[in-house]
Amino acid sequence: MSTPTIVISGSGLWTPAHSISNEELVVAYNGWADKYNAENAAAIAAGELEAKPHSSAEFIEKASGIKSRYVYEKDGICDVDRMTPRIPARADDELSHQAEMALAAAKRALEAANKKPEDIDAVIVSCAYTQRSYPAIAIEVQAALGIAGFGFDMLVACSAATFGLHRAYDSVASGSARAVLVINPELTSPQLNFTDRDSHFIFGDVATAMVIERADTCTSKHSYDILDIKAVTSYSNNIRSNFGYTARAHDTQPFGADNLFHQNGRKVFKEVCPMAAEHMSSQLERLGLSTQDVRRWWLHQANINMNTLIVKKLLGRDANADEAPVVLDRYANTASAGSLIAFNLHHEDLVAGDTGVLCSFGAGYSIGSLVLRKR
Repeated sequence: MSTPTIVISGSGLWTPAHSISNEELVVAYNGWADKYNAENAAAIAAGELEAKPHSSAEFIEKASGIKSRYVYEKDGICDVDRMTPRIPARADDELSHQAEMALAAAKRALEAANKKPEDIDAVIVSCAYTQRSYPAIAIEVQAALGIAGFGFDMLVACSAATFGLHRAYDSVASGSARAVLVINPELTSPQLNFTDRDSHFIFGDVATAMVIERADTCTSKHSYDILDIKAVTSYSNNIRSNFGYTARAHDTQPFGADNLFHQNGRKVFKEVCPMAAEHMSSQLERLGLSTQDVRRWWLHQANINMNTLIVKKLLGRDANADEAPVVLDRYANTASAGSLIAFNLHHEDLVAGDTGVLCSFGAGYSIGSLVLRKR
């Protein structure tokens, strides 16, 4: 029995109302650094502690390509006495913050796919962080939308979105679901150490969503055949976020720097770039395609220097913004959602027969990709 043609029939993007520029972030960080250095002057002078260096907007942009980022809640992030967002807790019977983000993107994806909640059989919330262990955010969203069937959360760091799409593909292909709603509510700002010069600028918040279904049920204006899916993982310690419920049992500071996001950026760059390029080129080769056959590359948006190098390895030349659109300048690194933001903002101009590659890569290491063709 042949596998039916599976398509992406709709996508949605929700962008927070609040944005923080590099300049705003630097003023806050430098103010915090001055305060820290003053409070610890004696220990610094004795060599017991290192002074905190200043940062600059120019340093951030050169290192990452990021100029600003959207955040779910701006209050608290630029407060030198706090340096983390102030997000009030909600009661158990209220909609969670992450479900709120997810719903906003999900409704737009359903509208784009010309689907109602009763047309969906499964909800997957796939992202780098979920704000609680259980009940699953996906089940909360499923209930809020009135979707029958099942839902579950999955975490694969910056590859969560593509891995979620893979599971949706499998569900539809096997017949266990008519259509699947995959949502990526990336609420990353609470896990960012805003007092670390090398990483305080990296992440932003966003939510994206996609609907996956069979081609014979698709009625949307813009849809894409999924020609192939491919995933790989290779264990690495170079990107970590250790915060979890066991932190209180370790007798360590739950909100200490070691429990928040941290990475060895140089090693990540050196090791992931060739892995990602080989991953995509070999996938295309298996399909009888070359990199020259690809009309658009929707790549993970972590660092402009990584994207530039990866595309150059693929094409043998620099790509222009039309071939490999960049969104991290204003969205920053949004964990798994970056490639899907690029897709949302840069797909409607493609014509029938155009081929595109959607790829994410990150902690794990993990790489996930889909080869798509405009219907």
